[in-house]
Formats: sequence, structure tokens, C-alpha cells
Amino acid sequence: MGPTIRITVNGEAREIRAAATLADLLAEIGLDPRKIAVERNLEIVPRSRYAATALAAGDELEIVHFIGGG
Repeated sequence: MGPTIRITVNGEAREIRAAATLADLLAEIGLDPRKIAVERNLEIVPRSRYAATALAAGDELEIVHFIGGG
């Protein structure tokens, strides 16, 4: 895996590879980027920026799943 960094995802500590992007993390977790919203360090990340958003040690992410219904 190589060098890793520690981030927090929905309140839980997680180790990821140091060069990971937000898109990499979502793929690793198995989440469909079309069905979630991500907040990184208290700022919403636009879906169009997931692949360009490099994660850094200490980042705090909140991932919210959209659920349909009526």
C-alpha cells in the first residue's frame, strides 16, 4: 500500500494511502458518487471535484447517502 495517512470518515478514524483522492476513497469504500454528498473539513465538495480533491492527513469527511422514497 505504501505510505499512509489518517483521516476521519463519519467520525471513524481510517488509514488510506497518502496519495489518495476523494474519488479513490469512495471507490475503496464502494460508494456510488452519484448517490452521496461529501463534506470535507466543513465544506461541501462538488461532485465534479471528487477526482481532483487530494486527501490530507487530518481531513475530516462526512458522507451522506441520498435515499429516495415517498
